[in-house]
Amino acid sequence: MSKENKYLTLSGLEPLIVTPETNFINIGERTNVTGSRKFLRLIKEEKFEEALEVARHQVEGGAQIIDVNMDEGMLDGLEAMTIFLNLIASEPDIARVPLMIDSSKWEIIEAGLQVAQGKCIVNSISLKEGETEFKRQAKLVKRYGAAVVVMAFDEVGQADNYQKRIDICKRSYDILVNDVGFAPQDIIFDPNIFPVATGMDEHRKNALDFFNATKWIRENLPYANVSGGVSNVSFSFRGNNTVREAMHSSFLYHAIKNGMNLGIVNPALLEIYDEINPDLLKCVEDVLFDKRDDATDRLLEYAETVKDNKKEQIETVQEWRSEPLQSRITHALVKGIDAFILEDVEEARLAASRPIEVIEINLMIGMNVVGDLFGSGKMFLPQVVKSARVMKKAVAYLQPFIEAEKDGKQAFSGKILMATVKGDVHDIGKNIVSVVLGCNNYEIIDLGVMVPPEKIIEIAKKEQVDIIGLSGLITPSLDEMVYVSKEMEKQNFKIPLIIGGATTSKAHTSVKIAPHYNDTVVHINDASRAVTVVGNLLKKDSQVFKGEIRAEYNKFREQFLNRTKQKEFRTLEDARARKFQIDWTTSEIVKPRQLGIQAIQDFDITKLESFIDWSPFFRSWDLHGKYPEILKDKIVGEQATELFADAKELLKKVIDQKLLKAKAIFGIFPANTINHDDIEVSSVRLSAVEDNEETYKFLTLRQQLKKRDGIPNHALADFIAPKETGIQDYIGAFCVSTGFGTAALAKQFEADNDDYNSIMIKALADRLAEAFAEYLHKEVRTKHWAYAASETLTNQDLIKEEYKGIRPAPGYPACPDHLEKITIWKLLDVEKEIGVTLTESLAMWPAASVSGYYFGNKEARYFGLGKIKEDQLLDYAKRRRINKEEAEKWLSPNLVSSLGFNT
Repeated sequence: MSKENKYLTLSGLEPLIVTPETNFINIGERTNVTGSRKFLRLIKEEKFEEALEVARHQVEGGAQIIDVNMDEGMLDGLEAMTIFLNLIASEPDIARVPLMIDSSKWEIIEAGLQVAQGKCIVNSISLKEGETEFKRQAKLVKRYGAAVVVMAFDEVGQADNYQKRIDICKRSYDILVNDVGFAPQDIIFDPNIFPVATGMDEHRKNALDFFNATKWIRENLPYANVSGGVSNVSFSFRGNNTVREAMHSSFLYHAIKNGMNLGIVNPALLEIYDEINPDLLKCVEDVLFDKRDDATDRLLEYAETVKDNKKEQIETVQEWRSEPLQSRITHALVKGIDAFILEDVEEARLAASRPIEVIEINLMIGMNVVGDLFGSGKMFLPQVVKSARVMKKAVAYLQPFIEAEKDGKQAFSGKILMATVKGDVHDIGKNIVSVVLGCNNYEIIDLGVMVPPEKIIEIAKKEQVDIIGLSGLITPSLDEMVYVSKEMEKQNFKIPLIIGGATTSKAHTSVKIAPHYNDTVVHINDASRAVTVVGNLLKKDSQVFKGEIRAEYNKFREQFLNRTKQKEFRTLEDARARKFQIDWTTSEIVKPRQLGIQAIQDFDITKLESFIDWSPFFRSWDLHGKYPEILKDKIVGEQATELFADAKELLKKVIDQKLLKAKAIFGIFPANTINHDDIEVSSVRLSAVEDNEETYKFLTLRQQLKKRDGIPNHALADFIAPKETGIQDYIGAFCVSTGFGTAALAKQFEADNDDYNSIMIKALADRLAEAFAEYLHKEVRTKHWAYAASETLTNQDLIKEEYKGIRPAPGYPACPDHLEKITIWKLLDVEKEIGVTLTESLAMWPAASVSGYYFGNKEARYFGLGKIKEDQLLDYAKRRRINKEEAEKWLSPNLVSSLGFNT
């Protein structure tokens, strides 16, 4: 077999590649009727919209795959699976993750495969009904292009010991790979996790046999993966969460070490491994590894002592301050405590022969601990950024002493240039990665935002950097990255190029950027991967790693561009014929109370507090979960609570001292749909001197994916009455900003070596801008347009978008055209009225700004545009009066045309 890397590759709307660096993929099972009473009830009562919230909550909570199971005696499982997966397909925030189609009935699995988008997992097949049926099902899974879970089960029964596990898995693997031609990396074995500590001797080796079987599979069945349901192991201790959490954590820790790379884990029942009480951990691991004949009895005895007990808090300031100097410095860095760092650093300086040694020895010992904890998932991003704040404070204190020696120079592990590309103003993610790399002893040259390619090339040469890192949030940034890669090749650079940012992806990096640069190009999607990737790129024998990266991306690109299985698309003409139909003769259209434009110059930010959606705030710090539940999460709850307290404290300071200024402009105008997909808007400008009217046009795009009969192909234009009906309809547009003052505050924090609050103020400003958009939309719905004058919704209702009408924004799934911002700016005169500008790449400045439209029709809904065909791209370019290449530049990268999927 070839020695090339073969990784399990799945996808929803976004790809998921299970590489060795991935560590572990968590599968959410709350959309399984056998595992969630709530989900079962919702499906039985046909409350599918509420059931979708269960799926959404899982994704927001960090599930990277969601398991969907409809096996219940009183359900029509086939119909329920089909309906639910179709609904998921219309929800981009859920559909972005891959699906696991789970059923014991093959007809339900096949029904799911027929409607699921992307590459999913079938759960499961086995040899239970013999080789003939096993092969038949495997061939169908292969034909549908899915991966498969294979249970350790044969004609005799379920594998319940080590030898049976490996025998069945080996036999299944040989049949799949040699007879069926199944890709080995698409095979996921479930070697059966059974309960331990049941009191029955035959169960004593259940965990140990699983660990050993997992290790054997990974070493002897090339490229195969291993999964399992972790909660089964603690079945004997239901009701005692302290013990269960410890058992799950320890089992998972050792299962991962032995090669388990996917699984179903409830994060709420998982303790941090290093924080398990040592006595409890010993009892648990004696059971898991069957170390003692009385292991079960000892664990049962211990379990009685911790029933309903809360974990003890054991650390005090007095205790750690009495530790030796290095321990104190390490503790301060790990915990992010800066209260004593200067006196400790001064003590270290007086003891050192040279002040630089305090950095190279004392501080780096502590930061290495931080790096190790973060890399192993035992420390979270907010903690790391706080650690960096302590580090910077210490280095700033030492700098004058180092300068006095003249020859003092810190030995860094490497020099990295970081920049947000030209036209783009977003840098929270870039700054976080810079801080994390800085914590791992890399010298960072941060050029900031809106950096032209000439400057990137010039500084990279001048500083002789080891790596260039490019970041971007908006679609046009992708073209800038392509241009930089071409320039690096033209100027004979021989250093790695790292790509990151919200719109970037491995697909775009491999297809559009990597071909233009002969050295290594790699995409990094989160801060936790940055340290590992950079370390591998800069180690002495990095050529092997670089070669693997290039081979992986070349193969990815080849597969991507040579796909033979394409989803079917309609022509633009056919899609328009299948538009979403509204009966305009009976549809209620409310005439706005006031047409025209209104500006708000200095808005009271205190009114926005109750409108803040905090969940994305935590995600920006790599803490995944839904607010407020995340504050009680067993894994990240402590860090989330501390981060939330810091955010509230800074927000209070912002409000009390009026450190940020909020502005807004909005307007409501007569509008009608023309020429199928365009919305004609009459601008009404009211003043004491004149009453002018100008005509503007919003251009919308239409879904082209072939769907089941009766399901329309949407465009935003469908929600506005066509001009030929003679019915007058209306549309709104807006821009809000809470970013005036953010840049100055962030710069001030950076000058004080406080990256933590520099990132915090930007993240807060973003949340306030979204809150302002939510607040203003409510005001428009209930007062200015007043089509929902009697609305009474909570903030949670607003977050769930349960209001009438929608507020789509340029650059997002229903409206992926950034050029629409230009029309909004002209229509509202945004720059003149409130001072929010557009960069040459159409990013809004200040960055904490939001713009979009208001649709008031009760039928209006959010939808994902998905991919479009070449005929629509050309039609759009013609309507926009630009060429095809320019059109591709301004459309979101999920469209077919922008990556060359479909021509």
